[in-house]
Amino acid sequence: MTLQPQVKNLLDQISAAQADGAPGIEEMSVQENRDGLLAFYSGVIGEPQEVAKVENIRIPVDGSEIGLRLYTPKGDGPFPVFVYYHGGGWVLGDLEVVDPLLRSLTNSTECLVVSVDYRLAPENKYPIPAEDCYAATKWVAENIAKYNGDPSRIAVGGDSAGGNLAAVVPLMAKDRGGPSIAYQVLLYPVTDFSFNTQSYIDNGKGYYLEKPAMSWFAEQYLNNETEKSDPYVSPLLAKDLSGLPPALVITAEYDVLRDEGEAYAERLKAAGVSVEATRYNGQIHGFLWMPVIMDDAKRGVEQIGNAIKKQFSSKQSV
Repeated sequence: MTLQPQVKNLLDQISAAQADGAPGIEEMSVQENRDGLLAFYSGVIGEPQEVAKVENIRIPVDGSEIGLRLYTPKGDGPFPVFVYYHGGGWVLGDLEVVDPLLRSLTNSTECLVVSVDYRLAPENKYPIPAEDCYAATKWVAENIAKYNGDPSRIAVGGDSAGGNLAAVVPLMAKDRGGPSIAYQVLLYPVTDFSFNTQSYIDNGKGYYLEKPAMSWFAEQYLNNETEKSDPYVSPLLAKDLSGLPPALVITAEYDVLRDEGEAYAERLKAAGVSVEATRYNGQIHGFLWMPVIMDDAKRGVEQIGNAIKKQFSSKQSV
């Protein structure tokens, strides 16, 4: 399929900026990239929706503490819980940049949404971001009832690097005997660090997220090359995916990460896991953060909401 007109318009603007000398991600410092991400998305992520309540808390993790932002929907609880890990290559992003998206997801899923402010690389390399996300999810299972959440109905999710973490946390939970996770939402996730799929060949240049940027993110996140084969880094390489929670996997046609996301969905299916897999044709990486310029962002939020509500509709609070 050809690029959607909204996507082509954005890519044309990026191409023009690059022609005028705008640097790529791999050419900038960590701080320049963090500032640039915030500046770019502030114009495309849209106005934040109203939710019933927003609360910021701090929780302990190994050797430190991290922030969580809790979004409570309107209505009577206890609510199902959706623990969310933001994207940004394990290096960029924070609670603020995903705030509008998570407000929308709070309303569409009718869940108590927990946004995890995990520590970022390169200051905190692997396994710290993954362990922070696991620790936050474990904390949620043990404490969310105090905030009108239902610990028997926990979903996890994330986009891009956050999608990687949302695939890794259920693997950790399976290996470590909990917490119980009922559903996983993997939005154009990183599942393999080989960077050699057909979608990397086809989409590695000129489609927003480029291969050199992914290599730069990997250098910031990982300590060495051998970690690329660790299943908590590359969940596609995990030997056994049986017993993992049902999944929604969303990919984009013109995304370097397309094939590994779809390969992970197929491996989950082969392991007996129920999977809903959707490719957004004509679309690029990161579109869910761009509702101002991408109609598919709204469609994606609606799809996520419907999938989570369907998952939890037959499992009532205990």
